[in-house]
Amino acid sequence: MRVDIVSIFPDYLAPLRLSLIGKARDQGLLDVRVHDLRDFTHDRHRTVDDSPYGGGAGMVMRAEPWGEAIDALLQSGEGVPHLLVPGPGGTPFTQAMARELTAETWLAFACGRYEGIDERFVEDAAERMPVTVVSLGDYVLGGGEVAVLAVIEAVARLLPGVIGNADSLVEESHEDGLLEYPVYTKPASWRGHEVPPVLLSGNHGAIARWRHEQRLSRTAARRPDLLHASAGMLPGDLAPMLATPADSPELLVLQRACWVPEGRSADSWEIPPLVETLDEVVTSLGTWRTWVVRSGGRLVGSVRGRSVPDDATVWETGRLMVAPDVQGRGIGRSLLGYAESAAPEGTRRFWINTGARSERNLRAYRKAGYRVVPGEGRFPGTVDLVKAAPARS
Repeated sequence: MRVDIVSIFPDYLAPLRLSLIGKARDQGLLDVRVHDLRDFTHDRHRTVDDSPYGGGAGMVMRAEPWGEAIDALLQSGEGVPHLLVPGPGGTPFTQAMARELTAETWLAFACGRYEGIDERFVEDAAERMPVTVVSLGDYVLGGGEVAVLAVIEAVARLLPGVIGNADSLVEESHEDGLLEYPVYTKPASWRGHEVPPVLLSGNHGAIARWRHEQRLSRTAARRPDLLHASAGMLPGDLAPMLATPADSPELLVLQRACWVPEGRSADSWEIPPLVETLDEVVTSLGTWRTWVVRSGGRLVGSVRGRSVPDDATVWETGRLMVAPDVQGRGIGRSLLGYAESAAPEGTRRFWINTGARSERNLRAYRKAGYRVVPGEGRFPGTVDLVKAAPARS
């Protein structure tokens, strides 16, 4: 990814030479170029601001040097960048936006100062490239440089190869709509404060449940605005119900909504959940145990499971789906655990299948303890994942 930053204080961006971002630059994963706005002025004082039309306090950055700076950027590469202009009146910057920006190959940043940049610069730039005015929060900074440092770090660390262990990105705060659970390390006892016993138990299922509960309670206490009612469903009180034929129309709608992203990533719309008929959905209820979850009377999630017909020691989980508007609330993770807990005695292995390009699914399943089976999965363009079933006493 190429990143261009225009500022009247280029030295402010020196921290981008440090830590993970600095290493990413050294490895060629990130091409960061910092430009001095004053290089695009034409008077001896290198003036970049003037008094505002209409009166008022402060100064406004002139459109001319900004326009020339962007003109120079456009001439220095192929295509156009996505221009981000930090400002308190912009769209709130979120983890979701950070993920969206990783799809860009070229980002440019305009670091405003004083009372901001002449609005005509933004209007002119928007005629030639994507422009987003972005805000870090409901407060005012002295300039855009601090915001740019934050945005670049949030985006760059999501790029492939920047973080050594990609799995560490899965359960971070805001990654799926919830805050992160509390973390601990050695020693187990420090100044009278003990590590929660469950983390020392070795019971991975209990640890996963505890962490999920902590994420929910911490989010409810610190950021209740992030918590959807459906996120309050814990593995122990999800209360999934076995699906009936009456649920089939909603199941058909839900699976089509959930598998559209799969079709895009696989470059194919011939995926069973997208081409099945209502009659086929009804028939499947006789060969699978299918559970549904409702919130406010609406079907928002479902999962199904069964013992593999030719091998009763393998439990197959499928059609794990959550309505798009409530994804990222922990419902899918809870449903997966519920389906696994329904496996009969004698089950030795859990099996699941997903698209080979479904990176989000693959990360989630790996986090749940699954490993990818080498080679193509049961269906074209897919991979199989397995994990050992826990022994039952």
